Amino acid sequence: MGDPVRLTDLPLRDLADRLASREPVPGGGSAAAIAGAMGAALVSMVVELSVGRPEHVAHDAALREIGAAAAERQAVLLDLAEADAAAYQAVVTARRMPKRTDPERGARSAALREAMLEAARVPLRTATVASEVLGLAERIAPIGNSNAISDAGVAAQLAAAAVRGALLNVRINLPYLPEDEPLRGAAGDEMRRLDALATAGEQATLSAVDARMGPT
Repeated sequence: MGDPVRLTDLPLRDLADRLASREPVPGGGSAAAIAGAMGAALVSMVVELSVGRPEHVAHDAALREIGAAAAERQAVLLDLAEADAAAYQAVVTARRMPKRTDPERGARSAALREAMLEAARVPLRTATVASEVLGLAERIAPIGNSNAISDAGVAAQLAAAAVRGALLNVRINLPYLPEDEPLRGAAGDEMRRLDALATAGEQATLSAVDARMGPT
């Protein structure tokens, strides 16, 4: 049997159908990462529509830097979509392990502990990278092609949604971690920081977009 098809290689309709099914994988964590990747792609598009134009020559270096960073984050977030699906599949597999004997229960417990830890780590990483995409959207909004300024706004909203969605997945998995797991104690402050960044970044970007679009 060949390798399983990667989520990110699926046609969009098939991916949506996979998300809509009763199967637990993929779920919201992968969807959040994909939303963040789409936001990064839109930042890249605004860059592509801006570089090389005479009216944007003063910002050429910044635009190219933003474009390279957006492409990198897009690739990372697509990988995180796969990683999130794999992490939760490991949780499902661990829960199905036999637990008839003490050795079986010990093996199951160890596997479940590691799987749940990864299921919290991956979306926390997704939220971090998506917040970086949001920062790039905030940077492109004031200097990008005015004809594509709405795309910078959409990028910010997708990235902010990715942050918040990923954080929900961290939050739901944390209670399953052992009390002595360092991530369980440390995640709260980082989650609050990322949530605040999402709110501030989205508002700042949309304010810049609104100012450049003018009155409706």
